[in-house]
Amino acid sequence: MAQFLYRLGRWCADRAGRVLALWLALLIAVGGAAASFGTPMTSKFSLPGSDFQRVLDQLGTEIPELSGGFGTVVFESRSGSFTPQEKAAIASARSAWEGIDHVTGVTDPFATQTELDKARTDLEAARTKLVDGGEQLSANRVALDNAQFQVAQGEGLITAVAKKNPKDPSLKALRQEVAAGRADLDAGEEKWALAKKDLEQGWVDYNLGKAQVDAMGDLRFVTTDGRFAVAQIQFDEDVNSVPYDVRTQIPELGSDLAATGVTTNYSAEIVRDQSLVGPGEIIGLTIALIVLIAMLGTLVAAGLPILGALLGVGVGLAGAVAASAFFDMHQMTPSLALMLGLAVGIDYALFIVNRHRSMYLHGTPLRESIARAVGTAGSAVTFAGMTVVIALAALTLSGIPLLAQMGLVAAATVAVAVLVAITLTPALLRLIGPRVASKRLWTANGYAAPADIATRTMPATEQDEEHGGWYVRLVTRRPWLTILAVVATVGILAIPTLSLRLGLPDGSSEPAGSTAYTTYNQVAEHFGPGMNGPLLAVATLDAQAPTAEQSTAVAQRLAIAMADSTGVEAVAVAGTSPDHRTIALQIVPETGPADAATLTTVHTLQDRAASLGESTGTTIGFTGQTIANIEISEQLAAALPGYLLTVVGLSLVILLLVFRSWIVPVIATAGFLLSVAAAFGVTVAVYQWGWLASLFGVSTPGPILSFMPIILIGVLFGLAMDYQMFLVTGMREAWAHGESAQRAVRSGFLHGAKVVTAAAIIMASVFGGFVFSHMTMIRPIGLGLAVGVLVDAWLVRMTLTPALMHLLGERAWHLPAWLDRLVPNVDVEGTSLVTEPAPELATDDTSAQTLEAPDDADTPNDADVQPLLGRATSASGR
Repeated sequence: MAQFLYRLGRWCADRAGRVLALWLALLIAVGGAAASFGTPMTSKFSLPGSDFQRVLDQLGTEIPELSGGFGTVVFESRSGSFTPQEKAAIASARSAWEGIDHVTGVTDPFATQTELDKARTDLEAARTKLVDGGEQLSANRVALDNAQFQVAQGEGLITAVAKKNPKDPSLKALRQEVAAGRADLDAGEEKWALAKKDLEQGWVDYNLGKAQVDAMGDLRFVTTDGRFAVAQIQFDEDVNSVPYDVRTQIPELGSDLAATGVTTNYSAEIVRDQSLVGPGEIIGLTIALIVLIAMLGTLVAAGLPILGALLGVGVGLAGAVAASAFFDMHQMTPSLALMLGLAVGIDYALFIVNRHRSMYLHGTPLRESIARAVGTAGSAVTFAGMTVVIALAALTLSGIPLLAQMGLVAAATVAVAVLVAITLTPALLRLIGPRVASKRLWTANGYAAPADIATRTMPATEQDEEHGGWYVRLVTRRPWLTILAVVATVGILAIPTLSLRLGLPDGSSEPAGSTAYTTYNQVAEHFGPGMNGPLLAVATLDAQAPTAEQSTAVAQRLAIAMADSTGVEAVAVAGTSPDHRTIALQIVPETGPADAATLTTVHTLQDRAASLGESTGTTIGFTGQTIANIEISEQLAAALPGYLLTVVGLSLVILLLVFRSWIVPVIATAGFLLSVAAAFGVTVAVYQWGWLASLFGVSTPGPILSFMPIILIGVLFGLAMDYQMFLVTGMREAWAHGESAQRAVRSGFLHGAKVVTAAAIIMASVFGGFVFSHMTMIRPIGLGLAVGVLVDAWLVRMTLTPALMHLLGERAWHLPAWLDRLVPNVDVEGTSLVTEPAPELATDDTSAQTLEAPDDADTPNDADVQPLLGRATSASGR
């Protein structure tokens, strides 16, 4: 690998202009394809094979008007109660919204509230009528009983008279009168029985109606004081699939309401922005540039890694957008690719630039220095990039299409970043020539005049102090104390991980003061928190051809039964299919969509579905955004252990190949797990517990983004392996060149500590910029990665690892003979470049150096690679 990359670096340096032109042409071509064929991004979560997706697909077939998503609008009357003029203005806005593409309807809060109030009023009137009817029926019963008594008396009188005188002339008239009374009595009894039956049915209907009204609980669309009203805008598809420019028309058309005295706020589903770059990301890049300038000393050299990273990200993302002509791209997909592409692109270029500058300043000619930098640092960059790509591509193992998409697009972007680092970076280094270092640094290294070609290496003590020798001596002086301190520190940071709860963000996670956050809080305060995330139950009748009456009766029974479930605030029939077989019911929980109690409510309803369906002759399923969030989070949590085991196994195999030791991979993997635990812990403390909420812009603490853990594991694995290779390969190289194992720990540390420190700061800066991203879904990922990078680079790789390696000594590099024969030698550290004669391409071109020499300090014109060759004599012996 080192030999191949050496030749590639030399080739690119010799053809610098062509390489730069080729990359720019590729960027333009891919950008044009993205502009021509790219499709709008979506934030729709689809999980084929899941219960909520199956029910949603069924709903789309049976009751399509209910299968789309909806957004919420809250109206507030500044006068204290809605006036007729304000209601008319709202009606006008509703009419305008209904004319927007993808909008199928807008609820009228005032008409809906009137219907609800009328239902309650009619129910009370019906009860009064039934009570009056019952009293009248009782009075009629008394009258009938009296009539019965009188008829009985008449019949008794007839018997007595007939017994005394059978031929009494009054008997005929008496019998006729009693017979007429008996007929009237029988008719009265029949009429009373019918009235009683009607009254009983009336009470049955009343109780059913009351149960239905009770099932709706305190459901309201206009507050009792008339100050707030809530409307739902129904879309023809999932709201996140509706183009953002379509949704932005809603607040634009509603802007006139402010002039009428109505304040209007819109939910996150309507106003959530999907743009890729915001102020936070720009701040992160600015900090990265400052760090680069501080490390490299010149603006030209500092701008080179950022330029390369931007070009690589541009090509990667433009290619992904162009490919979106064949698939729906989720809005988080390019965000993850952007975050990683910038971070690794800057770091990979920095590793090569730093290696080149070091050799160039110590006497290696320009093109030879560039080629050797690509062959050595470029080998580590390539292998490190491969680990990141493999870890990201492994997200396909989760079985979740969105994660697979995010992983593959990010992996492709990282792969492009690696190609940029090993091809464009050497070309740019050739173009900037001596400007890779400042004049002060050239002077400090002994190049005071063009004729002075001597190389000057700083004394060991000076080098030690500048590159952090004091620190490595400190951590290895008391290795056991260092190990205990690091493990204890990371353990404390990881404690909150024990309470990790996964979910997806809702309006409460939007920035405080935003219209989405205000809408969420207003709905929760005035209409109930469950109105922010209602559930949808879909029942299918087992009967093949039910009547409308049968369907209505089943819907009523289901609504009443579900309303009795723990945690349910209200249930209302949302609609039925034309064939009366499918019934949709909207369920409003007592708690918000991200609350832990809502999860319990959902599971209770799902557990009752089978028995409830059996008693009503239906098959019941649940869907809706809240249900989808819960199922996606649970599936991701279930996939997490398997993915972690895959990554850990991959880590052990890769590190075994790189370091040819079985102990080093175990140390590296254990350190990776510590970094992951610390990153999880800090993220939970901030976003779930609410610690430092104001600093990080956490409006309402809640569950951690369900995608964060698995993404963080994949990404942090790749980055941890980067730092492991850039530090520990230096230790192995020093050990392979004859140093003792303990001395090699310090030498390897000094070899890579400075660049790893800068790389970690840059990574954390880029990731930290996403902590304040305008996209709330990406913020916890940014924080987790920033913390993970800092912990892994400084606590694990630069503190714990040197202490352990120093403690183990020679045992750290032990590899059984049988395993040594099986493991191939990949030469990541580029040992072959210093143990073998340089390839024929290494011949110096002194004329090129003369042309590129700086005005005040010429570059060396003699190939002096002795610093590289001096310690390589024993490499083959190892």
